[in-house]
Amino acid sequence: MIVSFALFGFGLSALFAVAALYVRAKVENQLINDSMQSDVDQAVDHAIADKPFQSELIEGWVKSDRTLYKMPLAWQNLGSGVHDIYETDSSGKQRHYKLAVQRKNGIIGFTRYDISREDLGKQQLVISLVGAVVLFSLLSLAIGLWLSRKVLKPVSELANRLRDFRKAGKAEPLAQHFADDEVGELAHALDEYSERLTAMVERDREFNSDVSHELRTPLAVIASTTELLQGSPDLTEKLSERLKRIERASRQATELIEALLLLSRAERRGPTRGETTEVGKVAADVIESQRPQMRGKPLTIDLAVNEPVNINAPASVLSVALTNLIGNAIKYTLEGSVRVEVGAGRIEVIDTGPGIKPEDAERLFQRGVRGEGAGGSGAGLGLAIVRRLCELYGWDVSMRPRSDANGAIASIKFA
Repeated sequence: MIVSFALFGFGLSALFAVAALYVRAKVENQLINDSMQSDVDQAVDHAIADKPFQSELIEGWVKSDRTLYKMPLAWQNLGSGVHDIYETDSSGKQRHYKLAVQRKNGIIGFTRYDISREDLGKQQLVISLVGAVVLFSLLSLAIGLWLSRKVLKPVSELANRLRDFRKAGKAEPLAQHFADDEVGELAHALDEYSERLTAMVERDREFNSDVSHELRTPLAVIASTTELLQGSPDLTEKLSERLKRIERASRQATELIEALLLLSRAERRGPTRGETTEVGKVAADVIESQRPQMRGKPLTIDLAVNEPVNINAPASVLSVALTNLIGNAIKYTLEGSVRVEVGAGRIEVIDTGPGIKPEDAERLFQRGVRGEGAGGSGAGLGLAIVRRLCELYGWDVSMRPRSDANGAIASIKFA
């Protein structure tokens, strides 16, 4: 708005200045030419009638053909009419004058008019118009600045109130603070949108709470029943192994529910509740829970803890993330090895599978994107959930192809 006003003021004033100069020059030139032509015509007519003629403003001469040689050489071949003459005087100064010529009945009339004074006046007019253009442009800039502040002040206030809502975490009605104008209409529309969004979020929270409660109850029953069965004295080794698998699956389902509830709350930072989790221990538990997924493939899974890494986050969150990363490595690797390394503030899952393309590394973390190659089935949500969990706790998760062999490396760098 400020720039528009400034450009409008400058353009309008400049256009007016150019028009004023053009009109002045056009009218002045026409008036002088008409006046000089009239004077020279009268002078010649008076000379023919042998009557005296005198003009107060115009310096003139009337000569016959016999005395034409006494006139300046530049005048002698000029035809009837008004001519612009430029010459340099003895002092080197450029002079500009108009010369009216009339040839009639052997009489040649010359009327000269020095317009240097008009040139000086024109220069003064140009200076005045330039000053007016600058002054009007500054005035337009000041008006634009004042109007922009006046017009944009309600918009700035609306933006500040929206920022305050984000800090407070609670939305309040906006329309009551603004006049019944365009900004008021915008505030009213934002209030309606906020009400619908709040209702939708509230329904989502209630649904998550209900689902969490309803799922935790049967999972708790499964966990307690499995624990009782494991204490049975006549339990065979095969049944004991199956019960352990049921127990691990129940625990993973519980951890997954907790992680998804954290994501549904959309908190800026994940809650820790003072929990400290040992990454190596969680990785070992996840590896054991994922061994049944190998299904007899010629594949080995190793864990290397180069140095202890502890994080301030629930074990359930890390377990869900590693379950997806290690599970993907097992699913996509037909033979070879999956190696999990812990150290230097990070954990890496290195496999010997088909690998990934460098340009696809970031795309794999998008919802609905599935990996290519063996075992590439699924909804494409696992890595997207891992990315959201890591963002919640400020971790950096990435995928990249191996440089020394086939396969891929999934890495989580803890903040």
